[in-house]
Amino acid sequence: MIWAALALMTAPVAQCRGVEGYAAAFGGRRTFFLKPDQMIAIKAVLASDPAVAAAYAELIRRADAALARRPGSVMDKTTVPLSGDRHDYMSIAPYWWPDPAAPGGLPYVRHDGEFNPQRSTNAYDRTAIGQLSEDVTALSLAYYYSDDARYAAKAATLIRTWFLDPATAMNPNARFAQAVPGREDGRAEGVLDTNAFQPVVDAVGLIAPSRALSRAERGKLEKWFGRYVDWMLTSPTGRAENAARNNHGIWFDSQITQYALFARRPEIARTMVNAFADKRIAPQFDPSGKLPGELTRTRSLHYSIYALMPAYDVAEMGACLGVDIWNHKDAEGRGLRTATDFLAGYRGRIGEWPWQEIRPEPAELDALLTRANWAWGPGAYKHAPPPYPFALQYRVGP
Repeated sequence: MIWAALALMTAPVAQCRGVEGYAAAFGGRRTFFLKPDQMIAIKAVLASDPAVAAAYAELIRRADAALARRPGSVMDKTTVPLSGDRHDYMSIAPYWWPDPAAPGGLPYVRHDGEFNPQRSTNAYDRTAIGQLSEDVTALSLAYYYSDDARYAAKAATLIRTWFLDPATAMNPNARFAQAVPGREDGRAEGVLDTNAFQPVVDAVGLIAPSRALSRAERGKLEKWFGRYVDWMLTSPTGRAENAARNNHGIWFDSQITQYALFARRPEIARTMVNAFADKRIAPQFDPSGKLPGELTRTRSLHYSIYALMPAYDVAEMGACLGVDIWNHKDAEGRGLRTATDFLAGYRGRIGEWPWQEIRPEPAELDALLTRANWAWGPGAYKHAPPPYPFALQYRVGP
């Protein structure tokens, strides 16, 4: 899900250990996706490798831009949720549009795969949550590679503003996420928006040596995520997303497993990873490697990849708990490796993909196969090296 050091790919050597993640092998940096051996290897060649140096310069450019931006929060939106509490996160669904044949455009109608730009305006929180994720990512990585404390301090300010400051903090729920005007005030699918927090969790670990966030603040963050985990498990919205039989259900598992580990709730994370094969792989993966629930979409290749990415996340968290999901294969052949092999067969020939795909993006498949090489060893899959090796892969929403 979240990757650093996308160049110089080698299989990880350091071990992720439960709720402490990679802290023991990473100088106390409590990360769950960022791998110390890969990060350390890249830091060692910042000046000597031209490609790495160029990517580092781009990283610093992004981090410097983040330094200059004001912290965003859920208080910035111009629309007030029906709760009357601006601290509640709010967004509208990406593929729903005003109906030109209806008075006032209501209720909205769906155009799968076509983004409604209204979603990205300051009326809602979608742009702000994305900017938070991108900026904290760039700042925390810039701090690690440069040792410049300014970057850690700004990352801490952004995190503090979004999660901890009583005047600006988001309430730990996604009740009003991905609303559909005229139809629903919020949808289960909106839980997907908060995958923007996954890079933030690793960023908290990455900046820990700077002490820009105090121990007490890190403890409060863990409690915030613990409350969000409880909301995901117990609210009608969270339960509906948990029951989803497509990429949304897998993304639910991806988020809650990492957040539970960060919140020091390993029993929840263990329950999720132990159930993953029967709950997600068996009903959603075909023995041939297809994901039938994603093939009906107008962006069927994108969503096939998009469903497999969080499955990889759960496999990584499973490894933190000593559970091997990477190599699971049921009696009929269903598993992550089979699904990866199926998609890898279309690398270099995306035009032959037989299902509908209105916006093919070959780089998405390369990014997936880059990560597959971490799981199954260098050279397991051919792929184009990503151009920006320092970026955590930023994803929020579809």
